[in-house]
Amino acid sequence: MLTKTKIYLSSPHMGGSEQKFVDEAFRTNWISPLGPNVDGFEEDLRQYLGNNKYVAALSSGTAAIHLALQLLNVSKGDEVMCQSFTFSASANPIMYQGATPVFIDSESDTWNMSPELLEVAIKDRIEKYKKPKAIIAVHLYGMPYKANEINAIAEKYEIPVIEDSAEALGSTYFGKTCGTLSDIAILSFNGNKIITTSGGGALITNDLELKNKAVFLSTQARDKAPHYEHSTVGFNYRMSNVLAGIGRGQMEVLDDRVKARRENYNFYKTNLSNIDSISFLEEPEGFFSNRWITCIKTDSYETREAIRHALLEDDVESRPLWKPMHVQPVYKDCLNFTNGISEDLFDKGLCLPSGSDLSQDDLNRIINLITKTL
Repeated sequence: MLTKTKIYLSSPHMGGSEQKFVDEAFRTNWISPLGPNVDGFEEDLRQYLGNNKYVAALSSGTAAIHLALQLLNVSKGDEVMCQSFTFSASANPIMYQGATPVFIDSESDTWNMSPELLEVAIKDRIEKYKKPKAIIAVHLYGMPYKANEINAIAEKYEIPVIEDSAEALGSTYFGKTCGTLSDIAILSFNGNKIITTSGGGALITNDLELKNKAVFLSTQARDKAPHYEHSTVGFNYRMSNVLAGIGRGQMEVLDDRVKARRENYNFYKTNLSNIDSISFLEEPEGFFSNRWITCIKTDSYETREAIRHALLEDDVESRPLWKPMHVQPVYKDCLNFTNGISEDLFDKGLCLPSGSDLSQDDLNRIINLITKTL
């Protein structure tokens, strides 16, 4: 009996040329966390983002956020403003540093950090404790956050912004590439991202000295000496030459991947917009999303769950939107400034399969399951 193929939420999608870079690493025995593919991948990213940026290729996006906090001297006793509606990797590195996250809820236009609540939170912390050490804002699901407003507030209070662009490579904000909109930015190349190195990430800065310090810290902070000399604590966070080779091949198809993901979104929107119980997140003027994941918002938790279970029963993967950090068990005691938007999105929102390798048959199957359910 024939069985249907499982449809995943966001599968890795190889372009074909990755193998040549990996083969070259094997041929030349560059298997270590150094080598020409690492340099080449960093340069590919730099050219894509803009030549005034410097890139350090790392083992994960989480490592990149951790190093960003290190570079900004975040330490025990400090507070960091962090978007609540996000994956836990945006917040966890704050705890690695012994600092404390203060969670900021979303606004409805982009589902990202609310500038209004951010300023309320900053004023509160200055009055009651001390000025926050940093702000972590996230371009969620590829949709840019309101960078002009966030940056204006950050500059007003002289607080640096870490731009979490893990999900937004290929997105732009008023013509500027996401990953270039703040003091320090990070990218992720996890297996489910728009391009992947299997596991990996990058730190982006316009300061060469900061880039060099990030590389130093990511390679166990080894001082210049004929022996192993260490004057500070470092980390094993550098990307390997083999994985960077995958990244070099993926960069060749990045624009195609963005195009495919946006076509997925357009197909879903065209075929589901006539259902009153489903709505989509539109791009505000000047915003361009890579549509890494197509998300819908339903009219109720019950509708969301009916769709999710119908898809699951047909071996189609979907997922509720991120559970906000301020209601996660691990962070439930942290200070938060909320307005109910992210909790409402978590209750009613669903991520639909969005891989750039989805076939037309896959998309039709998903649409048929949803329309039949509703």
